[in-house]
Amino acid sequence: MLKNREDLAALRASAKKAYAAQPEKIIVCCGTGCVAGGSLKIYDRLKEMLEEQGIPVSVELEEDPHDESVGLKKSGCHGFCEMGPLLRIDPQGWLYTKVKLEDCEEIVEKTIKNGEHIERLAYLKNNIIYKKQEEIPFYQQQTRVVLEHCGKIDANSVREYLAIGGYEAFEKALFEMTPEEITAEISKSNLRGRGGGGFPAGKKWEQVRRQKEPMKYVVCNGDEGDPGAFMDRSIMEGDPHRMLEGMMIAGVATGASEGYIYVRAEYPLAVDRLRNAIKQAEEIGLLGDNILGTGFSFRLHISRGAGAFVCGEGSALTNSIEGKRGFPRVKPPRTVEHGLFDKPTVLNNVETFANVAEIIRKGADWYLTIGPANSPGTKAFALTGNISNTGLIEVPMGTTLREIIFEVGGGMRGDGDFKAVQIGGPSGACLTKEHLDLPLDFDTLKKVGAMIGSGGLVVMDDKTCMVEVARFFMNFTQNESCGKCVPCREGTKRMLEILERIVAGNGREGDIELLLELADTISSTALCGLGKSAPSPVVSTIKNFRDEYEAHINEKRCPAGACQKLKKIVIDPTLCKGCTKCARQCPVGAITGKVKEAHVIDLNKCIRCGSCITGCAFHAIKEE
Repeated sequence: MLKNREDLAALRASAKKAYAAQPEKIIVCCGTGCVAGGSLKIYDRLKEMLEEQGIPVSVELEEDPHDESVGLKKSGCHGFCEMGPLLRIDPQGWLYTKVKLEDCEEIVEKTIKNGEHIERLAYLKNNIIYKKQEEIPFYQQQTRVVLEHCGKIDANSVREYLAIGGYEAFEKALFEMTPEEITAEISKSNLRGRGGGGFPAGKKWEQVRRQKEPMKYVVCNGDEGDPGAFMDRSIMEGDPHRMLEGMMIAGVATGASEGYIYVRAEYPLAVDRLRNAIKQAEEIGLLGDNILGTGFSFRLHISRGAGAFVCGEGSALTNSIEGKRGFPRVKPPRTVEHGLFDKPTVLNNVETFANVAEIIRKGADWYLTIGPANSPGTKAFALTGNISNTGLIEVPMGTTLREIIFEVGGGMRGDGDFKAVQIGGPSGACLTKEHLDLPLDFDTLKKVGAMIGSGGLVVMDDKTCMVEVARFFMNFTQNESCGKCVPCREGTKRMLEILERIVAGNGREGDIELLLELADTISSTALCGLGKSAPSPVVSTIKNFRDEYEAHINEKRCPAGACQKLKKIVIDPTLCKGCTKCARQCPVGAITGKVKEAHVIDLNKCIRCGSCITGCAFHAIKEE
C-alpha cells in the first residue's frame, strides 16, 4: 500500500525495471473482436508452447525480475479489426494479421527462437509486405493520443501502466497543482466533450468546482449506444487505467470524492477490465481514503446499464444509476448543479476522460498543437460499412472525410463508388461527395446540419438505398424512445410508418413534405437530445437524395435496387421455353402460362423471393 509520493516513485521504478527485463514481447490482441476470432486460444497455446520448450515467459511484470524472459500479454484492441486476430512482436514492432491457432508453432520456432519475420502473416497491400505496424498505411495516417497504448500494453496490469508513465499526471495534479490550476489547464486546452455535444470540459469542471455543496460526483458515460460505434469500449478494454486517471484528476479538480462509471451491459469484457483496474488501484493505494497521504479520498464504482439508448443522455443516465427508470428530465437545473443524487456532477464520456492525463502531463500548449484551435486534439472513429479497412482509428480533429475514407480506410470495398457516410449515429446526418473535403470538427459539421456524435462512421456505396437508411435509423430511434414526451414517442412512430410505406412501394404524394413537417415539430418540441436529433437522418437524406424519395413514391422504383418490395421480376418471352418449372416453384402462384409458351409474372402476387430466377435453366427470368 502506497503511503506517500516516495512510495509511488519506488513502485514506478520497480515496474520500469521489470518492463525492461522483457527484451521481447508477444502482444496478443484480446479486444472483443479478436477474442471472437479465437485470440484467447492463441494466447493459451503460445504460453503452453513457450513453457514446454523451456523459454522463460512472463505473463505479468515481476516485482523482482532476475532472468530476461519473453513477455506474453493480453492487450486491448489494436484497431485494425479487418485483419484480426492480431499479434504484435516487440521491440521489432512487427504485426501479424489473421493469426490462426495452427500458426503458433511457426511463431515460436521462427520468430521467438530465431528472430525471423514470417512474411505470410504480415499485412500485404498492392504486393507490398508491411513488417512493422506503424508502417501500414492504416496506422501511418493516424495520430494516436487516446489510443496510444491500446494494443501495445497489458490491459490488465497496473504495473505496466505505471512503467510507461501512468498516473504521473494524477501525481502532478495531486502534489503540484491547485484545483483552480487544473481546471484552468483543461480550459486552456479547449478540450471539448467527445460524447457528441462538444461542450468545453474545463468550463463544466469549473462550474462544479465552484459549487458550495460538499458532496460532489464524477460520472463517466460509457454507454455508447450508437449502432456500429465501439470507441469507448475499446478504450475501457485496452487502457482502462488511462480513463480512471482522468476521472481521478477530475475528482481532485472539483473536490469530488465519489465516481461512477456507467457501462452498458453488452460490454462484459470492458466491465471485467474496469473492475480489475479499480481493484488494482485500490490495492496499491491510488484509490480509497487519504491517497498518498494527501488527505484526498476518491472511490470509483461501476453501474451497468440495461442497454437503453436514451440512457446515454445525462439526466437519464444519472436516473438509471440511482435505480430509477432512465427518463430524461427538463433542464435547467443542469447536471453541474443538480446531477447524480441531486448533487453537483461532472459528467463526461470515456474518450474525454482519456484525454485528460496527457493534457495535465504535457500541458495545454502541447494539446493545442493538434487539430484546429476551435476543436483541438484528436478524435477516435469507428469505421464500418462498405469500406476496405473497417476498424478503430484516431485522427486529428479537422481531418477531412476524403483522408479518412480513402487513405486511412483504404477506399471503398469491392467495385462500389462512394455515395455517403452516416456520421454521428442515429442522431447524426448523411454527408455526401460534396462533403469529402469538409474538415471534421464540431463547428464545421454543425454548419452543414451534422454532428460528430460519439464517432461512428458508416460508409455507404452506390448500391445503398438512402430511403432505407433513413428508415433503419428511424426504426432504431423509435424503438429506443423512452416514451416520456409525446413528440418523440408518437412523432417518430408516424415518421417510421411513412418511411415503411415508401420503401414498400406505397408512398403517396405529399409524404416528403409530411416527413419534413413532422421532423421540424419533433426537433423543436422533444424533451431531450434523443428526440430533438431523431429526425436528422431523415432530413439529411431528403436534402441530399430527394430524387431517391421521389423515385420510390412516384415511380415505385428504388434507384439503388436495394428495396426488396420495389424490385420487379420479369420473364423475357424470347428466352422462355414454357417448361413450367418456374410456375411449379413459385410459392404464391404468381407465374402462369401454358406448356411450351412464354410465361408471365403477376407483380401484384409476386413476393420477390427469387426462387424463379435461380430455378430457370434458360436465364429467362431477371430482376429490373
